[in-house]
Amino acid sequence: MTSHFPVILSSPSGAGKTTIAAAILQSRKDIGYSVSCTTRPPRAGEVDGKDYYFVSRVEFIRRMNEGAFAESAEVHGNLYGTLKSEIERVLNNGQHVLMDVDIQGSSLLRRAFPSVVTIFILPPSGEVMLQRLAKRKTEDKEAIVRRLESALQELQAVEDYEYVVVNDVLAESVRRVGAIIDAEVVSRERVAGLREQVAALIRRLEDELGTHT
Repeated sequence: MTSHFPVILSSPSGAGKTTIAAAILQSRKDIGYSVSCTTRPPRAGEVDGKDYYFVSRVEFIRRMNEGAFAESAEVHGNLYGTLKSEIERVLNNGQHVLMDVDIQGSSLLRRAFPSVVTIFILPPSGEVMLQRLAKRKTEDKEAIVRRLESALQELQAVEDYEYVVVNDVLAESVRRVGAIIDAEVVSRERVAGLREQVAALIRRLEDELGTHT
């Protein structure tokens, strides 16, 4: 049976990772989503328990002190965290865990889950990223400036990721992310099979040596 693994999507604001994640989840039954906690208010159309668990700062800190999070961080003045129970829920359901987290969370999750696959989503250009941010119309200029400053830092972390996908055409980007996950499954199955084969060969040679000593 194939072991399932966490998959991290990270990107600077405006690169489209959330849209890619939604498309992947809609098209594949072997991938589940880890719903994160946040203290930020929901945006229009977001549903509690589906997009995020929206909690107060007091509640978030209480859960953090109880060790409920695999990773947590403060981003743009709001707290975000990945619940251990959510990761376990999806894995126990026989699915890969798709997580939409920032570079801080990615670093912590890599230490907590060494089997994680990390994918960085890049916008096709700086102009496109700025246009996507402007279209949101949900944040004031000060918030956008903070996101731009964060984007500069986030782009410098791209070398820490195993894979990079340039989100120029959405459908193609979704296909590329899916292909990465499929390739990892095949690779891990092959490695597991080789390890079993090598172990069997070692046992056979040890048995043969035993007959000559």
